[in-house]
Amino acid sequence: MKLVIVESPAKAKTIEKYLGNGFTVRASVGHIRDLPKSNKDAVDVEAGFVPRYIVVKEKQKIIDELHEIAERADEVILATDPDREGEAIAWHLAETIGLKKPKRIVFHEITEHAVQEALAHPRKIDEELVRAQEARRVLDRLFGYDLSGLIWKKVRYGLSAGRVQSPALRILMEREREIRAFVPEAFWVVSADLSAKGGSASGGKTFTVVCIEEPKTEEEAERILKAAQTKEWSVLSVNESEQARSPRPPFTTSTLQQAASTRLGLSPSRTMGIAQKLYESGYITYMRTDSTNLSKEAQDNLVAAVRSEFGEKYIEARVYKTKSKSAQEAHEAVRPTDPNKHSFGHNEEQKKLYALIRARALASQMADASMLRTKILANVLSTPLETGESSAIPDFAANGSRVIFDGWLASDPDARGEDTQLPKVEKGDPLTLIEAHSEGKETQPPGRYSEAGLVKELEKRGIGRPSTYASTIRTLETRGYVEKQGRTLIPTATGDVVSSFIEQNFGDYISDTFTSEMENELDEIAEGTRKYEKTLKDFYTPFTKAVKSKAKIPKLTNMGDAPKESLCPLCGGPMVYKLSKNGRFMSCANFPACLGARKEDSTEIAPPKDIGEACPECGDPSTRRSGQAGKLIEREGRFGRFIACSNYPKCKYVRKDPLEEARTKTGVACPLCAMRKPVGSRGEMVERRGRFGVFFSCSNYPECKNAIKAKPTGRLCDICGSLMMEGTKTIPERCSDKSCPNHNPHKLSAQGGSSSGGKK
Repeated sequence: MKLVIVESPAKAKTIEKYLGNGFTVRASVGHIRDLPKSNKDAVDVEAGFVPRYIVVKEKQKIIDELHEIAERADEVILATDPDREGEAIAWHLAETIGLKKPKRIVFHEITEHAVQEALAHPRKIDEELVRAQEARRVLDRLFGYDLSGLIWKKVRYGLSAGRVQSPALRILMEREREIRAFVPEAFWVVSADLSAKGGSASGGKTFTVVCIEEPKTEEEAERILKAAQTKEWSVLSVNESEQARSPRPPFTTSTLQQAASTRLGLSPSRTMGIAQKLYESGYITYMRTDSTNLSKEAQDNLVAAVRSEFGEKYIEARVYKTKSKSAQEAHEAVRPTDPNKHSFGHNEEQKKLYALIRARALASQMADASMLRTKILANVLSTPLETGESSAIPDFAANGSRVIFDGWLASDPDARGEDTQLPKVEKGDPLTLIEAHSEGKETQPPGRYSEAGLVKELEKRGIGRPSTYASTIRTLETRGYVEKQGRTLIPTATGDVVSSFIEQNFGDYISDTFTSEMENELDEIAEGTRKYEKTLKDFYTPFTKAVKSKAKIPKLTNMGDAPKESLCPLCGGPMVYKLSKNGRFMSCANFPACLGARKEDSTEIAPPKDIGEACPECGDPSTRRSGQAGKLIEREGRFGRFIACSNYPKCKYVRKDPLEEARTKTGVACPLCAMRKPVGSRGEMVERRGRFGVFFSCSNYPECKNAIKAKPTGRLCDICGSLMMEGTKTIPERCSDKSCPNHNPHKLSAQGGSSSGGKK
């Protein structure tokens, strides 16, 4: 028996279909080892930056199972993903399970041919790739922990910095400062709706021309508008030029994220999640790649698909050169595994993303599109050359295009964008004015970055790698450094403070030059041209000195003066901006003597209220060691009112406000407690909030760790006995256990089964 180990259960399921008897396929479910949370224990700097890995607690059962099967297996094959991360997982598996001579195989698509081809050409684990991933992991840990620790002390506890995260935040803040400093200027846009050769609005021969000069004053705009309304119009010139428009290369990770954001409205993290499912199901090639390369076989298949779908004249086989010097040409671009399949996916999102990937891949092997670019200049009949009238006005222009030959646009028509179709006119043709317009406008500041825009900018500057962009943006959101409005990323006050602090004190370490050079050095470790220890030492020695040199800088308490009209609600004195866990707020300048506070919008924040009780932990003079006896006060937090010790943060005693606690109760007993505990000590399911939003868990936590995603209905599943919870419009009630068929009862219906537990 041969044991094949992959990362995900879905991938294991797909591969198992292609392997005959004699193979057992199992999943590690991602990483099985990682660095401990404590930086002190994570990396032994003195010993040469040796990482001290520990087994991920939740993975011990999986490790035991893999070890048991490996003991019985004649051969162990590690088939983790074909990148640094996958190579590292393979190495950790070999080290943890104790594999002596495991075979390593890689494939960039999960098809029977690719899997069998990989099995025929096994290799050893690439130690240099593993070392490169290890260097990246250690570097990120040292950078993040050391700098984050300083930020905790000097700005606020709970904030963080990162080797890629901080430069990304700096880029967002640079743009934000440009917007703040922007001074708008007024201008006017004068346009005219015209009809050609006696056409009318209903005749389809109307088009709009815009004055090529933008008046700076309303008077000038009115003069042009008046002349435009009182004169006859004619065509001054028509300039037509044929232009070829070439297709873009097939997708890399970053271009896929950008296109999915602009065309489908998907965030980078969502795009990667959907692409992962498509890859594991065998529909597309590996989605983490910075190469635009296509194998000869893949190119031939794409060309054949173009021939079959569009015809011979649409074919133009192309080879694309990857711009990124770090790209591995052995990897392929993101493409469909079978281009003849028009649609793939288990849901609408998967189908849309697959269609986008397929369209781009086919287009990359198709002929140029031919476009006729047209520019029409028009003006009133009387000009300065003819009459010398002072009412002479600038020319008006219209730009448009029409497709002569669609070429690759036949595969990807949405890539054309919006083009104006202009009527066929000639120089000297009379034009009929339908209506003229004048609109006052202001110059606009540069736009904020969207997720797609930030990904493009990071790649352009060589910051990070495409596989990390989604997680970087997600971290910025999770930390509260940016807020997403639609597709736009807007830096918060917290993000502003943190970025300003890092830029002022560690600007060299988050510069474009330093960050991109560091990425190149990490790539060189993978290539075997740079040493692991020297690279980390060259970075860490000056970096740790820089961090220590800032130990005595004063703590950043005030973020500047609040508006003069926003006076303290308690004492009437001036206020200053401060930073809390929930963002920026106004605090009385006389704090702590006065506890007056306001939100950013100037509304009053209720002051802490003494409830007349001593703190159970530090309020008893006989038990406390030193300091003032703590009192219990009522405070307002992100998730409502709560009661805490007045000595916070020295004393971290906290309990919910009785009214708030009553609101969170569901009245549903915890089924796990019912099995394990006597009646009087059984817990109930209560509402809680975590980093990912609202969830419901047992009131006996941490003794009982039963938790579900949605509000329990009070019923138990007829199949597995787990709690039923609220679902969606189409599935009003579902089982809380993901592995239970009742979690997705619509699947049971589709298969002809039934489940009373999924019905109300």
